[in-house]
Order: sequence, then C-alpha cells, then structure tokens
Amino acid sequence: MIEVLATIILVFLGGGIGSSLRWGVGKAVGKRYHGSFPWGNFAVNITGSFLIGFLATLFLIDWDNRYGTFMIALVITGLLGGYTTFSSYELDTAKLIGKKKTGIAATYWVGSVVAGLIAALAGIFLAGVIR
Repeated sequence: MIEVLATIILVFLGGGIGSSLRWGVGKAVGKRYHGSFPWGNFAVNITGSFLIGFLATLFLIDWDNRYGTFMIALVITGLLGGYTTFSSYELDTAKLIGKKKTGIAATYWVGSVVAGLIAALAGIFLAGVIR
C-alpha cells in the first residue's frame, strides 16, 4: 500500500512539473513564433516525443534495475505525461478547422504525428548510442 501511495505522489509531482513546463514552453515559443500555426504546442509535442523516446529507452532497458518503477512513475508517466499536449493538439486542430484554415490544420495534424514519431525514434537512437 505504501508503494502505491508513493507512486501516486511521484506521478502527481511529476505531472505538476510537466504541466508547468508545458505552459512555459508553449507560451515562450508561441510568443516568439506567433501566427495561425500553433507553434507552442507543436514544439512541446515534438520535444516531449523525443524525451519520452529517449528516457523510456534508458529507463526501461538499462536503468530499470537502478531506478525502478519510481523513476518511471515520476519522469515518464508524471513529468512527460503532464508535459505532452495531445489533447491540446487535438483542440488546436479542431479550432483551425472551425476557422476554415484546413490547410494549416492538416499541416499541423500530420506534421505533429510525423515529426513526433521522428523525434521519438531519434531519442531511442540517441539513447542506444550512449548506453
């Protein structure tokens, strides 16, 4: 029971930090690159995809014996779960479609998936190189 409670607290703490980072990065990027395209959430989704690929590879392959389920709960589930913005990504796409900006919506929708997958693969590759 204590292990479950500790895991919940770690997910909670990581999620709060990740959500705060999502807000900060999204605002900073969105302010710098403003316009119709939602650059803030796009940047968060891509960096989050890279980080989750990179860290999950390290934690789940090599680091599990050293850090175990608590580090996975804090960083992968909590921090990166709070940081990535799939629901915001879907909302941004729907808003663009509602504004009849279907070309931008399609670019954002497909671009996020393709670039996110590439970023996750790059993270997995880089983790494989350094481990």
